[in-house]
This record gives sequence, C-alpha cells and structure tokens, in this order.
Amino acid sequence: MTEHVLVEKSGGVLTLTLNRPEKKNALTGEMYAKVGDSITAANDDPSIRCVLIQANGDMFTSGNDLASFAAVNSGETPAGDRRGGSALILALAAAKVPIVAAVNGRAVGVGTTMLLHCDQVLVDENALLTTPFVNLALVPEAASSITLPARIGHARAFSMFVLGEAVDAKKAEAWGIANAVVPAGELRARARAVAEAIASKPPAAVAITKALMRESARYLARIEEEGGHFGNQLKSPEAKEAFAAFREKRAPDFSKAG
Repeated sequence: MTEHVLVEKSGGVLTLTLNRPEKKNALTGEMYAKVGDSITAANDDPSIRCVLIQANGDMFTSGNDLASFAAVNSGETPAGDRRGGSALILALAAAKVPIVAAVNGRAVGVGTTMLLHCDQVLVDENALLTTPFVNLALVPEAASSITLPARIGHARAFSMFVLGEAVDAKKAEAWGIANAVVPAGELRARARAVAEAIASKPPAAVAITKALMRESARYLARIEEEGGHFGNQLKSPEAKEAFAAFREKRAPDFSKAG
C-alpha cells in the first residue's frame, strides 16, 4: 500500500507530503499520527532545522474523513483523539522547529487551522481555505478559537467558523493567513527555498524567537477545552443530522435535532 504520508529529510529540512490524492488527502487517524509524530520527533533532532508540509494531488487536504466522524456519532467507534487532541494538533501547538506550509488548492477544516501554527505559509492561486465546523454541528479545534481571531479579527473569524465563509488565496494573503500567493507550478520550489533559508539561520536563535512569539501553554489548554466540546458535539443529534444531510446531499434541518 502506498504510504499516505511521505517523509524525506535533506538539507536540514524535513518534508512531510500528504499522499492520499484519490481521497483529496482526507486525513485518517494514521495520517494524523504520522505527521504529528514526525513533527514531535523533529524537536529533538538537531539535523532538522525546518519542517515543510505539502500535499500531492489537486487539494492540500479535505480535512478529517467524515465517515470516521459519522462512525463516532453512531457509536461504531469511540471518540478517542478525534475530539481535537490528536497527535497532529498537539504537535503543532508544541512545535519548537519552524514549520513551512505549501498549500495547493483547497484546505478544509484542520487543513486551514493547522496553518495558524505554521511560521510561513505559501498558497497557490487556486487555494481556498474553509473551516466548516459549525456547518457540521461541530466546533473549532487546534486552538483556532484563539489563533484565528488573533490573526484576522473576531468578525472575519466568526464568518469563517459560523457562516462557513471561504477565503481565497488573495484574501488569505491580505488577511495575514498566508505570506504569499505563488503560481501553482512554482509552489513547491518557492516553499522549499523558504524552508532552506530558515534552515540556514542560527538554530538556537530561530527556536528561541519562535518560542517567544507563541503561547504554546495557552494553545494546549485551549485545545483541551475545545476537545471536550468537540467530542460532545460529535456525538450530538445535531451532528447526526449534519452528517446525514451531507451524505444525502440535502440541506440539514436542525429544528429536528434536539
């Protein structure tokens, strides 16, 4: 079976490539763990001075596989770490090594919220960022209830979370979610160049600078808080209706969910 996360280390850069293009890089539990564990391990590996996250196919990631959410809602599988405290989310919040993201096409849910933990984000002109948690009767995760309003303001963040507003590449750059919009054909090369530039800097100074700029303890505490709400909503009648409506390709009727 083809690996769903490809790992390569060279020139001081650890490259993690999401590699499930046939499923729009929807994240499985194994993919969460692989990326998260790789980032955590990089913190203690002096040969890694930067992490680069990219994706194969035409979409960065469609987020969590909704079939797994529906299975939790129906009681087929336990909530486990899908409440928001996954290895990936925790690793991003606690990361000491700089992270660069190269976003091709759509980034849904955690595909967008993870960018708020990255230190440099490049998007191609086809990028479209969405956080459709409330549309699925869920709540923000990855400390995004803190990081997104801090980055773009309460009103814009509320529109993304509650109204499901999509943010295109130009708006993502203008709002400060992304550093730059680049042509699709140049995305990987540009992102690699940024990662190598970071890797060439004094590693201790870079690590301290990143730590001073972030509030990791606060993020981890908010992840725990969000996770409790996420887990409760995941098993709620509202979520059951949202998942059924998505599966049946109809508008949900939350008046019946109570």
